[in-house]
Amino acid sequence: MALLDHDHGPRSLTAVLTCKEPDQAREAVDILRRVLARRDAACAEDELRALTAAMPDAPAGSLGHAVTHAATGTWPVVPGMLYEVAEPEELDTCGDDEAAEHLPAPASHPRLNDLPGKVVRIARLYEFHVTDEDALLRAATDRGWEPLSAVDLGDDDPRDLVGAVMTLTEDNVDLPGAQTLEDQSSAELLNADEGDELADWSVSPVTVRFHHGWRLRYERRRPAQPSQTPNYAALFPLRECDCGGKDEDCERCGWQLTPRTADLLSTALSVLADQAFDDAPRLGDVHLPDALSDGWGVFNRLPPLTWAADHRWRRRMARAFDDLADDLDKGRWPDPTCTAEEMALHLAIEDAPTYLVDRIPGDEHHSLPQHEDDYSWDMCSELLFQDHDVLMLFNDSLSEIEDPDSPANQRLGMGDLRSAAWFSPFNASGARDPRRGFRR
Repeated sequence: MALLDHDHGPRSLTAVLTCKEPDQAREAVDILRRVLARRDAACAEDELRALTAAMPDAPAGSLGHAVTHAATGTWPVVPGMLYEVAEPEELDTCGDDEAAEHLPAPASHPRLNDLPGKVVRIARLYEFHVTDEDALLRAATDRGWEPLSAVDLGDDDPRDLVGAVMTLTEDNVDLPGAQTLEDQSSAELLNADEGDELADWSVSPVTVRFHHGWRLRYERRRPAQPSQTPNYAALFPLRECDCGGKDEDCERCGWQLTPRTADLLSTALSVLADQAFDDAPRLGDVHLPDALSDGWGVFNRLPPLTWAADHRWRRRMARAFDDLADDLDKGRWPDPTCTAEEMALHLAIEDAPTYLVDRIPGDEHHSLPQHEDDYSWDMCSELLFQDHDVLMLFNDSLSEIEDPDSPANQRLGMGDLRSAAWFSPFNASGARDPRRGFRR
């Protein structure tokens, strides 16, 4: 099949050739592309003769007709054509915006809501380091590529390396004369309820954010910006008591979330959020064990039942770290409002001690007031959670413990711990503002 641009008619999806041999099909495509580019059947005459001689009569005849149509630019509308599409620009509204609003939709081109099945959008990102220009250009030429004319080429790419690479990546990313530096994909299921739409109907251009600088994340440090760094000494003032800690029943001598503890917890949460926001687009909707790399910062540390989560779920998990860090940066104890935030806080408490190692004596952290409750991570685990039920999801022996209908779950009163319910608030009064959006 080919989507054809006619000289004297609308675009149409047309049957061009039926061929059982992949190599012959690729050669046919190369011949057709060359003839289309030059509008001259003679430019591929020898190749066409050799290929049709090796093909059965029926596909050889179809290819011959297709080459003729490609050279003349006249593709007949025949029975068997799947559909015709009337392009919007072909309908003259004479500059009448009101009339344009009432133009009929292109025939046979549905919108997202019209499709009965799911729609997957995939975007790819490649980066290639060209190590041998001549080898690269030869390989592209063998595929039927021809460089743009000198008039169309700029001084930065006089040999049209961009065009050659684009030609070679249509079927394979293992390019002769080039080293692949990056090969990423981003995939998502489109959801009309969340504002998604097919690309041809999209009001704004389709944009995809790929990860940036993930190789540097382990060298990331919080920037030295005193004007923006919260004053944890003021946000979490230390309580003084006349009893000096000697009265075991004194209510004022209870455990405190100290400025130094809050600083390290906020650091851990912020770094985890950055890592999760980096990894979410790299993973897309891919099931975690199927991912090509094991260099994930967050999602492989979550319970296995979350490994099949989609891109949106992973972005919401990243925001859970940000929400708790925001609590600390505003002087509030990090109080988890949902299962995702409980898991986020567990990971932050686990990571926080590692950030003390990197602190230099006399830096901003060490200028915070000291207290005997500093870095008491066990007390954080004990007092900052309602329960530790979410950690039971790591226990492989507790089958279906996350399901609220399972006997074990009901016996323990754990509630719904399935990944789809991780962002449901524990109670309405503690729910986050649904309009808060995402930092990234």
